[in-house]
This record gives sequence, structure tokens and C-alpha cells, in this order.
Amino acid sequence: MTDHLILSVLATIPNYHNMKQQPLTGLWIKTPILIALMVVAACKAPALPPSRVPMKNIETKELTKSIGKQQLDYKKFRSRVKTTYDDGRRKQQIIVNMRLEKAKSIWMSANMIVPIAKLLITPKKVSFYEKFQKTFFKGDVSFINEQFNTNFEFSDLQNLLMGLPLSDINRGRWETISHPKYYILTPRSNNIRFRPTFFFDPESFQLLEQRFMVPGTAQSLTVKYLNHQKVEGVFVPGEVHISLFDGNALTRIIMEYTRADFPDRLSIPFDIPQGYKPIEM
Repeated sequence: MTDHLILSVLATIPNYHNMKQQPLTGLWIKTPILIALMVVAACKAPALPPSRVPMKNIETKELTKSIGKQQLDYKKFRSRVKTTYDDGRRKQQIIVNMRLEKAKSIWMSANMIVPIAKLLITPKKVSFYEKFQKTFFKGDVSFINEQFNTNFEFSDLQNLLMGLPLSDINRGRWETISHPKYYILTPRSNNIRFRPTFFFDPESFQLLEQRFMVPGTAQSLTVKYLNHQKVEGVFVPGEVHISLFDGNALTRIIMEYTRADFPDRLSIPFDIPQGYKPIEM
């Protein structure tokens, strides 16, 4: 059933129907990749004090510096992730063991009582295999951008999974939007293919939500970060709620992180079994 989950997500993305249709190939691993693909990343000042409500008349540079000081900095991360998919017609769940090494690798193992598929993404390569039909794929990350006409970067996917902005708020020109509950940042330029809006907690400066709109269309991506948990002295999201709207249908993906930690050592076991057949993407 995991193939139906991902195929439904793929169907919400433009030009998907021009791609080759595929049998069950462990496509569950594409969910976080495709989410990231929809997004394109477009002075010293005193830090702001935390407060229960946003401070008024603040300088944007002060705000971005305060946010930057509180952003998660890590080397290695792992977590058990309960992933729920809901497109309004069906709802499915799968357990994923996830391991991240910053700027180096993302490893996932999907389980349904026993491991059923594994994925390894590096800044240059994507590899995965699934055990149902004994198939595998190995290719360059560039194939993703070629398929979807995007500027996907490896760091975008890691940031999305770790509750960090997919656009660098320390670069470019940003403006704040007044709100009674959140600090809100959005770019000043309107000439952006995917226009981001970031919502931050005024007390912790943690990212609570990031939205991306496609100008001139009803398409949007919203990612919410809930129930932040303190792990080894730093905050990480407890839940990641992803909503994809293609102008007609809404797809929701919820990722619940448990048993999270920042290990000193992290194994990345990935060997494609002998006898598996290669597939084309």
C-alpha cells in the first residue's frame, strides 16, 4: 500500500503525469524529497529578548540575528518517525527509522514489522531499494531537478526535516509583518517563484511554520512544527505537519519524532542485496 501513498503525493505535483508510471518500487521514500522540491530558496545588532507576545517596531536585522542564535546546530541526528498520510480518501501509516548527518547524508529505513525498504541520499546521489519486488535505484540527485524543473538542494531537505527555514534569512532583503502571536518574516521582492513566509515563536524564536505560495496559482505548501521537544539541551520538532495543495486537492503528511537523539557515532548501513533488479526513474 505504500506505493499508493506516494503516487498520490506525486500526482499533486505539476508535470507528474508526463513521467513514466512505475510499479511498486519503494516510492514512500520520495515524500520528503518531493516536498523539498516544491521549494526554491530564493551588521551586527543587539539580540531581542524573549517575550510571550511579539515586540513592536523591531528592526528586521535584530530579529534575524535573534532567530539565528537559537537555530538548531547539529552534526548527527536520529529518530523513529511515525508517518501518517491522508489525502481525504485514505489514511495510511508507516514507521521510519531516520538518521541524518549534516551536509553528508540522509538515511531512512521503512518498517512494517520488518524492514521493507531503505533510502540513502547524499548531496550528489540518491539510492534506494525495496524488498517486495526486489528492485533498486541508484542515480544522481540532479535527476530530481530534471524531472520537476526545480533548484533542489540537499540542504533544503535536511532543513525541512529538522525544523529550519528553507530560505536563508540572513541573506537577501526581508520584512516583518505585524501579528499578535508570532514574528513573521517574508521577502521584500515579489519576483520569487515560490514565495516563503516564516512564523517564529516570540519566546523561543523557534520556527513554527513556513508557507510557500506559487504566485498566480492556488498551489501552496505549508509545513508546521509542533510540540518542540528538548533533546540534549536543544529543541527539535516533536511533530512535522506538511500540507500540499495543488489547487484542487489537499494532501496531509504528519511525521511524529520519538526516541530522538544526537549520537556521537552514526552507522549508515546501505548495501543493495544481490539479485535485485535496477529500475528507471
